[in-house]
Amino acid sequence: MSVLSPLDERFPNSELYFVTKEEFSSLVLLHPKVKKVFSFNKQEGIFGLIRFALALRKEKFDIVYDAHSNVRSGILRLILKPFSRSLFFQRPKERIKRILLFWFRVNKFPKPFRGMKSYLSPLKCLDVAQKPISLSINASFDLKKWVPFDKFIILAPSAAWELKRWPLEYWKNLIELCPMEKFVILGGPNDAFCMDLQNIDPSRCLSLAGSLSFMESTYIVSKADLVISGDTGIIHVADLLGIKGIALIGPSAFGHPTGEYIKVLERSLECRPCTKDGRGKCTNPEFKKCLVDIKPKEVAYLASSLATKRS
Repeated sequence: MSVLSPLDERFPNSELYFVTKEEFSSLVLLHPKVKKVFSFNKQEGIFGLIRFALALRKEKFDIVYDAHSNVRSGILRLILKPFSRSLFFQRPKERIKRILLFWFRVNKFPKPFRGMKSYLSPLKCLDVAQKPISLSINASFDLKKWVPFDKFIILAPSAAWELKRWPLEYWKNLIELCPMEKFVILGGPNDAFCMDLQNIDPSRCLSLAGSLSFMESTYIVSKADLVISGDTGIIHVADLLGIKGIALIGPSAFGHPTGEYIKVLERSLECRPCTKDGRGKCTNPEFKKCLVDIKPKEVAYLASSLATKRS
């Protein structure tokens, strides 16, 4: 979604359309410039995808940008391209660089690798600005329906893969080190451990893990004073929205936020990065040393300097 505002700024009289899986369609519609979302149900399989692509052909787009470069988007391009007058752009997967990094420990990627900039890079030839623009979301909810606090910090302690998770005891210690702060804890339906954080002090800690949609979580992030998260979706939502945040970056190669509002805490180790997304095994003798060495006191000190009232 980071390419949408720069594209709109470059082509102000155009209409922006977005293709995504059904579960993300409501999230994309938060962008005020998105005219329509074409959503695909992956349960329909390959034949459903072909039907979906044939329907897209009828739209006769001027520009098609494949920012994902996976198997599904490749099939869409294959069907959309023949006899098309559309301009096609594609974000490369940089597979050779990935092999060099993860197999031979030779890093040819920018250091640090910033995801939002990598999505804009293929559009440089269209004179699209290469600096992401903070998104103002097109949504309105009753915040008090979920959050009873006027000011709060969001904690996102979960991640799809264990290697990217800051230790749970550190999250507990962080809450104890910030006795004057209110915390909202976000996570998925399987993150029952988030209740352990709420139980530290239910008067100022609230777990909403598993009870919100993507869109609702995004809206709550937009109202937070600060977001503290590992390399997971929540910190990148904050990055896109221009919300202050602290990113706890461990073993992954592609998780660095881009905007000036997000402060990154990380440790320089020879074994980093060791994974593209958190899958695999820790190669350091001290398990998850890259995250374990980021202590709660350091995070609490930085949080106290950032969690001020936003204008």
